[in-house]
Amino acid sequence: MKTISCLKPLSFVVPLLLFASCAKNPSGLEPITGGTCVAQLTDAPNVPPHVDESGQQKVIVNLVVHKVVKQIAPGVTYKFWTFGGNVPGKFIRVTQGDLVEVHLSNPASSMMPHSIDFHACSGPGGGAEASFTAPGTPLSFRSEQCTQDFSSITVPLRRFPCTSQNGMYGLIYVEPRDHPLLHVDHEFYVMQSTIYTTGKYGDTGLQQFDMDKALAEQPTYVVYNGSVGSMIGPKALHVKDGETVRLFVGNIGPNLPSAFHLIGLQFDNAYVEGGSLVNHYVQTTLIPPGGATIVEFKVLVPGTYHIVDHAIFRTFNQGAMGDIVATGAEDSAIYSHQQKYENYTPDSTGGQ
Repeated sequence: MKTISCLKPLSFVVPLLLFASCAKNPSGLEPITGGTCVAQLTDAPNVPPHVDESGQQKVIVNLVVHKVVKQIAPGVTYKFWTFGGNVPGKFIRVTQGDLVEVHLSNPASSMMPHSIDFHACSGPGGGAEASFTAPGTPLSFRSEQCTQDFSSITVPLRRFPCTSQNGMYGLIYVEPRDHPLLHVDHEFYVMQSTIYTTGKYGDTGLQQFDMDKALAEQPTYVVYNGSVGSMIGPKALHVKDGETVRLFVGNIGPNLPSAFHLIGLQFDNAYVEGGSLVNHYVQTTLIPPGGATIVEFKVLVPGTYHIVDHAIFRTFNQGAMGDIVATGAEDSAIYSHQQKYENYTPDSTGGQ
């Protein structure tokens, strides 16, 4: 897991939303001792590297509203509202005690105001009131200071949506300063979401949002990272046998829980709802709507491992599937593949 320094100086500061994880002084912000930097943001399935800080940072997060038409299945398109042009939105990684300043730019072409509800922020609407930005406003000059005490939280992984949630969501991970996660060979970002279209599954062309399906909680598509096949074939996640893997997983909902499962592997660690409770050797972990989790595992033998929602019709009929492809040497002591094949012949008594 690569380590980088977050010390890039800024020539401007225009506050939109401030929040911090201040364990020592929950009523006010800790002194900034490590300088100011711009957060390195990534699109799924990539995760920003661990930041090796010399002290508490002021971290600038730049987000821009983009409304885009994207493919959600072969020949099927849908109009999303996004933070940054992709679905899901950016992954933000900061450290406990950092002061996070978010700049939200909302172009006039969006035609609608937007805001951000940070589940990692303590304040009205999770900062939605402070971040409310009208179309054509590059940066809002309204500001709000939100503090949160993470002193008792081991792994705070939280999502951030706009209230509309029509593609506008992402994950923020606040890494504990004194006890960061253990090193792994790979980290990936996965977000499950539902899409409600007027057409049936697979109907081609530009699809419109169907409010009746949404109210009935009957999605047309249940997908990972914004589309059917986003982590399959050439887009699959690639590792080697013997390597350790960490998945940061969110479930935007807005309605359905996720029975998150990896066929052929178990989760050595599952951080329940992104908090401090850790379950070990779990086969399936539940992620509520609006929730998140972190799972860790080791790949022992090569092969293709399917990521699924074990409410299994969502996988095979609505699109909730991704692949982890592991390469390396076979180990017959762990997994031997098929050893013998014989034709089935009923016994003479008609038994099985």
